[in-house]
Amino acid sequence: MCAVVLATFGAASWPARADWRDDIGTFRIGIVAEPGGGNTVPGLARLTEAYANALGMKVEFVVARDYAALIEAQASGRVQYAVYSALAYAAASERCGCVEPLVAPVDADGAVGIRSVLVTRDGKVPDLAALASHRIAIAPDDNVGGSLLPLAALSAEGAKIARDSPFLVHAASATAAETMLAGGEADALFGWEPAGADGQPSHSDGSVARLEAAGIPEGSLRVLWTSGLLRYGPHAVRSDLDPEAKRRLTVFLTNLRSQTPDVYDLLERAHSGGFGPAARKDYAMAVAIVQRETDGQD
Repeated sequence: MCAVVLATFGAASWPARADWRDDIGTFRIGIVAEPGGGNTVPGLARLTEAYANALGMKVEFVVARDYAALIEAQASGRVQYAVYSALAYAAASERCGCVEPLVAPVDADGAVGIRSVLVTRDGKVPDLAALASHRIAIAPDDNVGGSLLPLAALSAEGAKIARDSPFLVHAASATAAETMLAGGEADALFGWEPAGADGQPSHSDGSVARLEAAGIPEGSLRVLWTSGLLRYGPHAVRSDLDPEAKRRLTVFLTNLRSQTPDVYDLLERAHSGGFGPAARKDYAMAVAIVQRETDGQD
């Protein structure tokens, strides 16, 4: 009896474990301001309320001037959650290894990201090995699908290709590269296409779809090569965030489009298919691009 009393007293005297909400205090969400938007976020009050209800705690949005500032804010712990582009997430992961993706948007047709493609017309380029003896149109250096992604992906596959390779014809834009192929100024081009989680292309958009819309017969176009999938940019949290908070956020976000479509439209304007779970491995191509750019490879 004495032992039971002592055990009961001891348990009652232990300090209660602090709830993760108490540890955090205010949950801060980082987001990059839209061009020309200053520090304002459309629908901020509605978004704040929705996240607060999902987490059961006070929520505050922190508007960063650019992705570099957002990455620094999450790496230093000033924000627990951030909305990134694919390359910004990869840069954040390389910066501290302390972030992990929760969800990423999906298109209405099921596409979850893009792939780079090498497209030729009328069989002018027979295969990837013949690149050096042909004119290959490539988009400007800052274009993800038409320049950054193919250069990083092909280099990872062991192909000898750089921005200054003599067989590359640098176009003023992705559209200009398509025009060069259509007009015979190039034998092939590096373009892009949306793709689903299974890697299958979505034909609703992309370089081939645009070339066909411009009047090039479907049968005359051939895709010689495709890169790995570059997933759309994720909503990412600090890895040390409590698992219950991660669970609540994942449930909230993956159900958002069906349950609260007005909030979804405020949070995600480019992709209308909702949010799906995301993992670190989904951003291997993004990391490859960032590492190539960081290393200064040409």
